[in-house]
Amino acid sequence: MADSRLDVAIVGGGIGGLFAANALIAHGLRAAVYEQAPALGEIGAGVIVTPNSKRHLERVGLGAAVEKFGAPVGARSRYFRQDGTPIAPVQVTDSSGRNPVYGMHRADFVNLLAAALPEGAVHTGHRAVGFAQDADKARVTFANGATVEADAVVAADGIHSALREYAAPPSQPVFSGSVAYRGLVPAARVPEWPTDAWQMWLGQGKHFLVFPVRAGELINFVGFVPADKEMKESWSAPGDPDALRREFAGWDPRVGELLKQVELTFRWALYDREPLPVWTKGRLTLLGDAAHPMLPHLGQGANQAIEDGIALATILSRAGRKAVPAALMAYENLRRERVAQVQLGARKNGMRYDSAYADLKVRDAEIAAHADFRKGLYDHDVVPQAQAAAMALVA
Repeated sequence: MADSRLDVAIVGGGIGGLFAANALIAHGLRAAVYEQAPALGEIGAGVIVTPNSKRHLERVGLGAAVEKFGAPVGARSRYFRQDGTPIAPVQVTDSSGRNPVYGMHRADFVNLLAAALPEGAVHTGHRAVGFAQDADKARVTFANGATVEADAVVAADGIHSALREYAAPPSQPVFSGSVAYRGLVPAARVPEWPTDAWQMWLGQGKHFLVFPVRAGELINFVGFVPADKEMKESWSAPGDPDALRREFAGWDPRVGELLKQVELTFRWALYDREPLPVWTKGRLTLLGDAAHPMLPHLGQGANQAIEDGIALATILSRAGRKAVPAALMAYENLRRERVAQVQLGARKNGMRYDSAYADLKVRDAEIAAHADFRKGLYDHDVVPQAQAAAMALVA
């Protein structure tokens, strides 16, 4: 008897693509991931897992892995002025208080997502260079000469997506004017540093973020500073630790003590895009940064990609082959406005973090009030909406 399950090809083996594959397989579909790099991996840095995605990781059986490799951040999490004066606590759960926030090493996250997939589901060394489709199938061609045919293709290949042009109108990355220095310090080298707290210091045009990863073994730091000129977007441009230390000289002594331990750092130029008016064409759709790259100032890039993945899987699981284009459009219609709000909210929050205020008391009040916004962000569960969209397809 022929296998009636849909075949889904995912282009991009980052967090969004790998989670989407897990979600699709959990919903009874077949999924394969095609990654351009010769091996899966991420340059060492941290990512925050927030409650709005943690519940979906639990749904596909990955909750325990996140808890094993992540580092929960709790009630000691705080915002500070640059001199160390406390501003407000950080919202680190949803409204129920049940779902916490975790700091994750990106490499650990990629590895646990990949490890949960069936053997042979991930294909490295596949750089997408072309796309075509007809009424029945979609086809991706790769630089290595391979061609893959599938019922649906999901472009999860990042801000510089090779497949975006086949689904969306032209769009240019927007440079934020800021660069992030990022890196890791072993917790053993800063024994007084809390390994259960997310902490951020806010100053004029700059801010400094610290949270634990890898079950508290490592401290992840990110220093956000103005850039004099545009840099090519990169996760791995080498940075100068001494330049980083100079940027935050005179801040809270705790920041200075941590930065004394920094031996290696990378610079990351911060880009996003304007919200796209369309993500989907026929049997091709976009997911994660390919659809909605956003600044990191709400910690939502990976989390919104995970929401995308569970929504996509929920809707496609109710679609037959002929209904795939309608299902992909239903997925886009469900997600596009939500992520556009988060994209624009991240821009606004970055301005807040960089203290663009004549009166810092106004900023501090907004930071304190922001907990209510984060509760709403974290309480959101896309699955009931996706189930309703899927039911409408077959009604």
